[in-house]
Amino acid sequence: MTTLYTLFALLAFAGNSVLCRLALGEQSIDAGSFTVIRLLSGIAVLSTLWYLTQKRKAETDPGRGRGSWTAALMLFIYALGFSYAYISLDTGTGALILFGAVQITMIMVSLLRGTRLVWAEWLGLALAFSGFVYLLKPAINTPSLWGFVLMTAAGIAWGIYTLKGRGSVNPLADTHFNFFRTLPLVTLTLLFTLTLSNAVITVNGALLAMLSGAIASGIGYAAWYRALSGLSAVQAAVLQLLVPVIAAAGGVVFTDEQITTRLLIAALLVLGGIFLVVVGRYYLLARRSSSV
Repeated sequence: MTTLYTLFALLAFAGNSVLCRLALGEQSIDAGSFTVIRLLSGIAVLSTLWYLTQKRKAETDPGRGRGSWTAALMLFIYALGFSYAYISLDTGTGALILFGAVQITMIMVSLLRGTRLVWAEWLGLALAFSGFVYLLKPAINTPSLWGFVLMTAAGIAWGIYTLKGRGSVNPLADTHFNFFRTLPLVTLTLLFTLTLSNAVITVNGALLAMLSGAIASGIGYAAWYRALSGLSAVQAAVLQLLVPVIAAAGGVVFTDEQITTRLLIAALLVLGGIFLVVVGRYYLLARRSSSV
């Protein structure tokens, strides 16, 4: 079952990039409204699933699966930054920045917790960072700096959200309450968007936002929390490297985007570097133990 949950979650992650880019690229909805509808749709679906399957368990064990305000805040920051970043980023570029930032965040948290890096991990970090620098190097097809900053913030938030989920014992309940706790911030975003009078919502844009929130986000994130319980930290990190590849392919198929040479080189540097980080330590330790 872990394999199925993982596959669905990875497709959902990539699907979010494609759906968001489709909606914002065609200007069928503004970024603030997309975020609001996305999170409200996620809340509606997750609340229904929780009520049908988990409510009785929660009554007998109220301390089990309640999410956290920290996770909810990170979820909101991710969703908002993600939407506004995709105004100016292609699907594959946005996904590369997002999941590169996710992995680097998780690595940095590990460093802050006292983990010492081996040479392969330092080399990997250097390669990943050089990939980001190359992606932003001035050129005709350089991505928007503001889009890069927003997507990086979204990636940092998602990395923290993922780390919070590794200890989940009730993935559906935790995801439900994390989404539900974003309601105050969702309300503020809605009021802010309406106050600025820049809300643009078409039927197509609303449907794309609802699909992103209900399926790709709500159910997808619950599946990811469930998958994390059966994956090691290394497996979870490596598997997420597939998302930019899937998202880039989706961008080509659904939004007629082109995969540029710059994106391919940056992807090789970033993903290759992160792969070195997450696999290098275990490979070197395995060699040392076998030589003893």
